[in-house]
Amino acid sequence: MLKIIHGADFHLDSPFAGLSPQRAVQRRGEQRELLERLAGLAREKNADLVLLAGDLLDSERVFRETAQALCSALAAIPCPVFISPGNHDFYSPRSIWTTLDWPENVHIFSSEELEQVSLPGCTLWGRAFTGPHQDACPLDGLNVPEDGKLHIACLHGCVGPQNSYGPISPLDIASSGLDYLALGHVHQASGLQKEGNTFWAYPGCPEGRGFDELGEKGVLYLEAEPGKINARFIPLAKYRYEIFSADITGPEGALSAILEVLPGKTSDLICRVVLTGEGEAPNLTKLHQLLSSEFYGLTLIDHTRLPEDLWARREEDALTGLFLRIMWEKCREEPDNPLWQMAARYGLAALEGGEEA
Repeated sequence: MLKIIHGADFHLDSPFAGLSPQRAVQRRGEQRELLERLAGLAREKNADLVLLAGDLLDSERVFRETAQALCSALAAIPCPVFISPGNHDFYSPRSIWTTLDWPENVHIFSSEELEQVSLPGCTLWGRAFTGPHQDACPLDGLNVPEDGKLHIACLHGCVGPQNSYGPISPLDIASSGLDYLALGHVHQASGLQKEGNTFWAYPGCPEGRGFDELGEKGVLYLEAEPGKINARFIPLAKYRYEIFSADITGPEGALSAILEVLPGKTSDLICRVVLTGEGEAPNLTKLHQLLSSEFYGLTLIDHTRLPEDLWARREEDALTGLFLRIMWEKCREEPDNPLWQMAARYGLAALEGGEEA
C-alpha cells in the first residue's frame, strides 16, 4: 500500500488585485506558508509520494521569496515529489521549472507527451502543459498493462465538455486502465470519483482566494493499492472564505440576526454577510465597527426590503406617495435587484428629511 498526498492549484503569487497593496503582500506571504504545512503533512503521514497536479504557481512571474520557499519546502518532504505544470505555470524555457535547481526528490514533467516513471510497487504517468492552452486529451492513447502493479497518473486537465484546458471525458478515464488519476484545474474538491475501474479526483485549491472559492480547502491523503483507493480530504488553509445570509425581519434587529447565523469561531474567516428580509435600513458602518475585529475580513451587504407599512404610503397624495409608487413598480419589475430597494430607502429618507425641514 502506498501513502500519497495529492494537491493542486496553489496559485502561488496570485496578484490579489481586489485587495490593498499591503494586504496583497500579506496574503501572498500566507500562501507561502501553505508549502510548509504541505511538507509537515507529508512528514506526519510518512508519505511515499506527493503529487502536485498543476498550477502550483499563478503565472510565469514568481517572487524570489516564493521560489526560495518552494524549493525549501519541497526539499523538506521526505519522499519523491512529482509536479505536472498546468495552464497557469506551464513548462517553458523561461519558466521557473527550467531556471531553478530543484531538490533531488523533485521530478517535473516537461512534455505534452505522457511520461512513464517506474517506482517501487507503482508506475506513475505524467505530462505538462507547455502553453496556456491544450486542446488534446492528456490521456490520449493511454491503456496501462494489467501487470499487477499500481498505475497512477498525475495530470492537469478538465473533465467535461470539450475545452482548451486538457479535455478529459469519462470514457477517457475508464479506458485508461489506471488505478488512480490525480487531477488539477478545478478549484472545488470533487471527492473520490470512479469511471470504470479507475478512481479519480480533484483535491481543489488548498486555500481560497475569493468568494468564488468558499469553505474548507486542502489536499487529499490517499492509501492506494491495485484496484483499491481510500481517500480523505485534509484541510490545509489558514483562512477560508464564507458567505452567510442573515434575515433581519423581526424585532431583534440586524446585529442579532447576524450573530445567529455565524459559526462560533470567526477569526479565520474572510466573510461576506448578506442582510435580507424586511425592516429598517441597517446601519452597515456601525455593524462593521462592532463586528469586524472578530474576523480576518468582513464585508456587509444590504439586500433588505422596506417594511410593508411604508410601501402602503405609496397611496398618499403627496411627493412621497408619488416617489414610492414609482419605486414600487421598479421593485416589481426587477425583484432580485437590491439597488431599487436601496434607492427607495435613500429617497424616502431624503424626502422625509426635506418635508420635516
